[in-house]
Amino acid sequence: MAFDDEDGRDYTVVINDEEQYSIWMADREIPAGWRAVGKVGPKVECLAYIDEHWTDMRPLSLRRAMAEQD
Repeated sequence: MAFDDEDGRDYTVVINDEEQYSIWMADREIPAGWRAVGKVGPKVECLAYIDEHWTDMRPLSLRRAMAEQD
């Protein structure tokens, strides 16, 4: 199955301390180091949410380090 194929499950969008996004099956416990952002739904909707909100792929620590150099 391709990554973007719908599978009929609900997913939740999660984010870690580095502000990196992922999806996780909504009926499973979110792994340590991640927290829900409030978006739950089909895979395609969750991935669209991530595309809209994760506009800078650099980890937060790198963005901060680069800002300090300016």
